[in-house]
Parts: sequence; structure tokens; C-alpha cells
Amino acid sequence: MTTRRLPQTLGELRADKDLSEARIATRSVKDELRENLIERLKARKTLFPGIIGYEDTVVPQIINAVLSKQNFILLGLRGQAKSRILRALTALFDAHTPYVAGCEIRDNPYHPLCKRCRELIASKGDATPIAYLSRNDRYIEKLATPDVTVADLIGDLDPIKAARGGEDLSSEFTMHYGLLPRANRGIFAINELPDLAGKIQVALFNIMQEGDVQIKGYPVRLELDVALVFSANPEDYTARGKIVTPLRDRIGSEIRTHYAENIEEGMAITAQEAWTERNFADLEIPQYLREIVEQVAFSAREDKRVDKRSGVSQRLPIATLELVVSNAERRALLHCETLVLPRVGDIYAALPGITGKLELEYEGEMRGADTVVKEVVRTAIGRVFDRYFADTNTQQIDQWFNLGGTAKIEDSQPARSTLEELRQIQGLFEKLSPLGVKTSDAPERLVAAAEFLLEGMCAHRRLSRSEERTFVAQKKPQPPRQERASAEAEYEEWQPRRSRRSGLN
Repeated sequence: MTTRRLPQTLGELRADKDLSEARIATRSVKDELRENLIERLKARKTLFPGIIGYEDTVVPQIINAVLSKQNFILLGLRGQAKSRILRALTALFDAHTPYVAGCEIRDNPYHPLCKRCRELIASKGDATPIAYLSRNDRYIEKLATPDVTVADLIGDLDPIKAARGGEDLSSEFTMHYGLLPRANRGIFAINELPDLAGKIQVALFNIMQEGDVQIKGYPVRLELDVALVFSANPEDYTARGKIVTPLRDRIGSEIRTHYAENIEEGMAITAQEAWTERNFADLEIPQYLREIVEQVAFSAREDKRVDKRSGVSQRLPIATLELVVSNAERRALLHCETLVLPRVGDIYAALPGITGKLELEYEGEMRGADTVVKEVVRTAIGRVFDRYFADTNTQQIDQWFNLGGTAKIEDSQPARSTLEELRQIQGLFEKLSPLGVKTSDAPERLVAAAEFLLEGMCAHRRLSRSEERTFVAQKKPQPPRQERASAEAEYEEWQPRRSRRSGLN
């Protein structure tokens, strides 16, 4: 298959039927996005590959905004794929977009904006050189911070350029363009929009409304062809937040993103994003372990000690699963085992990947991040345990521990040694059938499944486990002190003491 040769001069471009003046000169960026979106919808193509859980909520609203040719903003907490969605919009661009070669603002050869391109086309005519933008070239992103200036976004006058070219400072040739003009004929995305200073937000909505801006006191009219998209935290994007109301009024659609609505969606996202395909031995991640890792994020989002305004990013289960696999990989390397099979205990080794992704309320800060996270993990284990073992009778296992039995599961011993120790627990391996585990399976599978059962019993306070990962019987709570039978009995006991004190006096 031969690659089509693209026109290299303005004359060749005008003679090309696919890149004709009627198609390139009059079609704006938003028209292009709309037309290509319509073609994709008709062909029933996936609009945002890799975006899971938004098919019936967020995606239809984005489609409506693009079809309406609106600028829009995605409002959501961290880790909700806002930036990924904005970057995926480039798939709606043409594969190749011609512009005047060497132009800083990627001028349309049929409708040049800057003085340099107008003079170049006037002097060279059909010999004007043409270059091309790829889809990715047409996306520029800026993270909003309070120190962003008008010069960063719009541009500034460059006195050095003026001196070298012998130009007046008011000349268009002395301008150094900022990010927004350089995004001409593309998408300009600003993440965390409310973090921009107020005067920068004013400059933005002035461009959105009028298409002009003043730089160092000189009025500059830039009829830029740009699709503006934004992202923000909902807490900041309110009247109480840091957004300038006139700018908010000029944004077409406010689209709310969200976390995965159920465990299955979350597991699909984590499986897609987590790096688990290691080039070492065989790797097997049990289904119940994936569920527990995902349930940790869901339980954290429900926990009152975790700050709801900050949210619990989807990056938490992604990073946790990667660390869980790494701890299992380390254990296999230490004991020369060929099967890498993570266990529930490996989640506790992944605490560094969890604590850094949670913002705690005052109560959580007082308890300590490690304590809160361990309790969240315990809650997650208990919930997943109930899905598999709700109808399982573990009385025989309880009795074994109540008679003084103990079991230790740690990384310092190979799976075979741990398995021999666990075989002492009466009735343990017979209860693993809900996990699809057989007594003839590999030691790594049996140990992982048995540990899940024991950890689940700990989560429900049927067993106790030390920090050294030794499982023992749950200590029986001390009976509360008996209250006095009645006020009369207490009075009768006190009366003789009172009489003796009176006699002494």
C-alpha cells in the first residue's frame, strides 16, 4: 500500500481535490470536529477507546457539546479520566492539516492571520511552502496555576526581536505568541481552570467572546480558530470557588464525570491500566484478589474519615494492584518459585501506594493514615469474603483455633512450607470450594486461598491476627462490671459506713 504524496506548495494544494480551498478555508475547527464525529457515529465506531463506564453518562453529553460546536468543561474529582477524554478528542481531527510552513500559529494557507504569512504568500504565490499538522500536533494542554501570566497564554512583545529586526515595538513582527495562539486550528485544553488568576480568566473570556486582546497596551486582534476545553474540580467551580462568573457564562456545557459505578467497572479499568504483565515466570491474579483491591477504593470513598471533596482516585487500585503483584514477584524470586500468585496479605505490603492517595478528614488525621488504611482494607476483605463464604460454616476452623492452634503466613517461607503448616488446621481446605480451588492445586493457589479465608474471618472478628501475620483465636471480650442491683442496695451498703464515721466524730 503506497502512501499518498501530500502537496508541498500552495499551488499543488489548490489543485488537490481532497484538500481544496472550499474544504480547508471555510471549515472551522468545530465544524471539522462535528463532521468527523457524525461520520464516526454513522459507522458506529468507538469514540473514546479505553474509557470505561461513561458510555451512558458522560459520552452522550460530550457528543451533544461537539455537535453543538460548544466549548465545554469536564467537572470531576481526581482520577476520573478527564485529561484522557480531552486528549482523545484529537481522534476527531483529519489525519493531515495543511498550514503555511514555518508559521508559529499554524496559519491556514487560504486564510492567513499573521503578517508574516500574508507577505510570504503575496511574494511567493503558488510557490509558498506548505507543511502539515498531525492529529496530536493540534492539541495543546496547560495546567492552570496561580503564576500563569497573560504572556504565557496570549503572548508578549519581544524587545530583542524588535531590535534585531529594526521594528517598532507596536509592530506585529515583534510579538512572541503564547500557548493559545500556537493552538490555532486545534484544541486548547486548560486543566484545573479555577486555579488561573482572575485577570487571566478575564483575558480568556474576552478572546472567547470578541477574539481580541491587548498586549502591553497594544490592541491585537487574533481571529483564532480554536476549540477550548477545560477541566476542574466541582468544589472550585462554584460561586464560592475561584471561577470568574463571566467566563463560566461563556462555557457552553458543564459535563460531570464520576468514578466507576460498580466493582466490575472499576476492575475493568484497573486491569486495563495496571502494569501486571511482567516478564517473569507465570503470573496468576485470583479474581477474589482483584475484587478486594477494587473494593478498597470503594470502601475508602464511603469512609467518613476520608475527604470527599478530594475524592479517591482510580489510580489507587491501579497502583495497589501493581504493588501487590510486585510483592508476590519478590516472594517468588526469593524462593525460586515459578508461579507468581499474589495473596491477600500482599495488600498490606502495598500500603505506601494507598496512603499517598487519600486525603483524610480531621478524625482520620488523628487516627493516623496507616491505621485508617488498614481498617479500610479490613472492611474491603470482609465484604468480598461475604460474596464467597456467606453460606460457609467455619465452626470447625473456629474450634481448632479456640483449642490453642496458631498459623503463620509470611513471605520469609516458601509456599510449600506454609502449606504444610496450614494443613494442620482442621477443615480449612475443604471450605475453599467457593473459590474454585482443589486440594490437588499448586501450593501457591492453596496458600493464597486459605489466607483469604483466614483474613476474612479476621475481618469479621472470628479470628485475630498479629502484625507478624500469626493467626490465633479471637480474644473473648471481658464482661462489663456488674452495676448495682438497685439504688436501695447501694444505699444500704453506704449507710453503715456513714454511721461509723458519725461515731468517730
